[in-house]
Amino acid sequence: MKKVLIVLLSAGALAALAWHLTRPEPIAVRLAEVGRGEVRATVANTRVGTVEACRRARMSPAAAGQVAALEVVEGQNVAADQLLLEIWNRDLAAQLELAESEAGQAHAQAREACALAQGARREADRQAKLRRNKLVAEEVADDAQTRAESSQAACEAALAATRVSAARIAVARESLERTRLRAPFDGVVAELDVKLGEFLTPSPPGIATVPAVDLIDPDCIYVSAPIDEVDAPRIVTGMSACVTLDAFPDRVCDASVRRIANYVLDREKQARTVEVEVAFGPAVDTARFLPGYSADIEVLIESRGDVLRVPSEAVIEGDHVLVYDAASGLLARRAVTTGLANWEYTEITDGLAAGEQVVLSTGRAGVVDGASVTPEAAP
Repeated sequence: MKKVLIVLLSAGALAALAWHLTRPEPIAVRLAEVGRGEVRATVANTRVGTVEACRRARMSPAAAGQVAALEVVEGQNVAADQLLLEIWNRDLAAQLELAESEAGQAHAQAREACALAQGARREADRQAKLRRNKLVAEEVADDAQTRAESSQAACEAALAATRVSAARIAVARESLERTRLRAPFDGVVAELDVKLGEFLTPSPPGIATVPAVDLIDPDCIYVSAPIDEVDAPRIVTGMSACVTLDAFPDRVCDASVRRIANYVLDREKQARTVEVEVAFGPAVDTARFLPGYSADIEVLIESRGDVLRVPSEAVIEGDHVLVYDAASGLLARRAVTTGLANWEYTEITDGLAAGEQVVLSTGRAGVVDGASVTPEAAP
């Protein structure tokens, strides 16, 4: 009997040793403790956004010709209506001078004609008075009246000629002004694509050409970014937003949605988006944010504070997590009910308790329900 017992014990020991030697090593996993805190539901852009200026004008002169004067350089601050460049226009300037001279002549002729009309009217009134007293013949009075009316018509024609002259001056001035390019607002010259003496040609209808001057107002900027058509209906103007620029490490959250496009862009297949504009708050120093910088936006849809939450990477397929049992070193699959979520945290409304530990490295091989694991040291 003793020999049988010894044999059985030896066999059990050998089996235990074999299991110990052949069992799989525990998998190292990253863990996170279930805790409480704020969870924010947000919407972010699908493709990179851009810092834009509220006012930006890419301009060229309305008339073709050779650049005779270039009054600015790149980076120069300019005031509204300041002359930027001028096309050769001596012929138009001469036409304006001629129109002004003709206008002066027309005014002089009008004064002469109207003075004669006034004299003829006085003479007609005297002859009419004499006719009533039967001191002159009726024909004399009628001739005086006819001359007065004719003189008045000549006066009116001369006055009309002065108005025509004024219109010619206006046309000549506008033709001359078409050769001049002026700043439509206060701003900075971002780019000049023209040199003194070069010839400029306006864009033909429907064909865009490179503008001669790119003028930007840097005092007012915003971020424009494409939002997926599925997320766009959740956004309304006035919602708070955060902006991240690749050129700067800090995240700016003093911003809000100022405009949502009322149309959908389908520039790429399977990528329909709605353009959303975000404006910075008054406390943000926007002088460092240059138009053209790439930027991402994150719009706050809803926020809940002091709720049970886990890192979003711990939630698998949106409805379960892997819970770590420290006593056994095993993982257990646990169904959960989620609430608000973003890329960082997910609200847990049912299925977990504060203090429990869930697996973050769910994508590692072998990390499944019932797996033996060991906590990985935090970096």
